[in-house]
Amino acid sequence: HHTGEPIIPAPGRLESLPAKELAEWITSEIPLRRSIGCATINALLPRNPSSWVNQNAESAILEHGQGKKAVLIGHFPFVKNLGGIVEDFTVLDLNPSGGDLPASAAPDVLPEADLVAITGMTFINHTLTSLLSLCNPKAYILILGPSTPLSPVLADFGVNLLAGAIVEDIPAVLAALGQGATFRQIHKAGVRLVTQLLS
Repeated sequence: HHTGEPIIPAPGRLESLPAKELAEWITSEIPLRRSIGCATINALLPRNPSSWVNQNAESAILEHGQGKKAVLIGHFPFVKNLGGIVEDFTVLDLNPSGGDLPASAAPDVLPEADLVAITGMTFINHTLTSLLSLCNPKAYILILGPSTPLSPVLADFGVNLLAGAIVEDIPAVLAALGQGATFRQIHKAGVRLVTQLLS
């Protein structure tokens, strides 16, 4: 880190820091701290199983995007399944591949979209607010991925559906994380994917 400031203060002792302090790291200039801040916020949010629905993000996109114009912010693994069902879809990505457009194309494509699916990483890279401001007020908006805070407050910003993750087996997930597990392996260790309907 070029400033000489440690990326993570008190490494190995983060659990002794107040949750409020860790949550405030979401505003940091340092990406790893923002990730920890986001994870802390997600861990502190109350769970509301009564608002959870038995539908994953891909099926919600297929249902609400059929015959519509859709924009996906982030190249999700299921993109290949959308062709022929979602009539017109565009993928924006910070690192575009294939037919993706660069993230800088957002002002050109978001206002025209009927459905917008946004990666939860936008909480961490601080782009969510500007992306939501570009969306058509009538668009169906989803935020998805394990970084997504499952908070009903997001309905106030026009978000219709959240697809995130909750940790159900903390010791098993910590053990998997400490040994370099991928998200798929962590998921098997004790993470549940959850879809929360906001409107």
